[in-house]
Amino acid sequence: MDYDLILAGGGLANGLIAWRLKQLRPALRVLCLEAQAQIGGNHTWSFHAGDLCAAQRQWIDPLVVCQWPSYHVHFPGRSRRLASGYASITSERFAEVIQAALGDNLRTGQTITAVTPRSVLLESGEQLHASAVIDGRGVAPSRHLVLGQQAFLGQLLQLTAPHGLEAPIIMDARVAQGDGYRFVYVLPFSADTLLVEDTHYVDRHSHSLEQLRRHIADYVQAQGWSIAACLREEQGVLPITLAGDFAGFWDEHPGQPRAGLRAGQFHCTTGYSLPHAVRLAEWVARQDTFEADTLYAGMRALALADWQRQGFYRLLNRMLFLAGKPQNRWQVMQRFYGLPEGLISRFYAGDTRLSDKLHVLLGKPPVPVNEAVRAMLRYRPGHYENRE
Repeated sequence: MDYDLILAGGGLANGLIAWRLKQLRPALRVLCLEAQAQIGGNHTWSFHAGDLCAAQRQWIDPLVVCQWPSYHVHFPGRSRRLASGYASITSERFAEVIQAALGDNLRTGQTITAVTPRSVLLESGEQLHASAVIDGRGVAPSRHLVLGQQAFLGQLLQLTAPHGLEAPIIMDARVAQGDGYRFVYVLPFSADTLLVEDTHYVDRHSHSLEQLRRHIADYVQAQGWSIAACLREEQGVLPITLAGDFAGFWDEHPGQPRAGLRAGQFHCTTGYSLPHAVRLAEWVARQDTFEADTLYAGMRALALADWQRQGFYRLLNRMLFLAGKPQNRWQVMQRFYGLPEGLISRFYAGDTRLSDKLHVLLGKPPVPVNEAVRAMLRYRPGHYENRE
């Protein structure tokens, strides 16, 4: 075999795996392949302080570009500051740190045409072999998953004067809604630079880039800010899982180790994927062997266990997407952010307790009760059907 391990795709999950192996297992023959000129794409990844343990935070820390001790949320009937730490990683920092560390273990500008559990075929015709190949090339369509979408466009803006924000605004839903839940997300990276994202939880994304850019411009103007320059623009559509046959999803590509969004490893409701990628990188680095069959079995079991833990979040997603009118979805989130801060932190960390679940569900729901019940019961295991 040419390599012990080939990582197909240089996104968040595979990039962290390659970097962690370089740190802890430098003798391994590892190759990371990325189609673009640099790994990491064009993204901003964020996480809450409670999402990672101290040891995880220590090794991930060189990638963090900014962190804050708190964040804000705003809704028509509620504004709140939450004293929970928040941090962000940009794709620029990701590429700067990890590419330098990987050296010859990374090849960029490599378009992949086919992947098997033990080989990769490049567009050039070159075929590479390894004891195992991990496919981490992003979201792939699947008939086994019922998905909503979190569609967004973000702009890193240089302002003409300081903006005055000391902490991020994770959700500002005091904006015109539409065919789903809409909010604006703001990260203050310096006194006069901001990342502003226009975000929509929708059944299917239909907004043009021009519309999303206009939304951002209108929001910035409403805050009294003036734009000097747009330094960078990013866009994406993250999956929000309502239901599915997760075993069937993995069995679509039998024997193929997978990572990141390709493996369904993300928070079902928020779309956050960095904590999952950190845990997976640590798991891979602990393995004694890198045989494809062994990695596939272990990674499938990890992903399936995480899927089972997130059943409550998929239930809430069904309530959000299927109960009530799309333009009123913000009411569900406004109620959620009135709950105890510890519950909210555990929710983001994927560590919701039984008492938390009861707290979320009890009381008067912000959607019609009969529709809420129907949404909760829809897509029961073995009885779901893809809305496509």
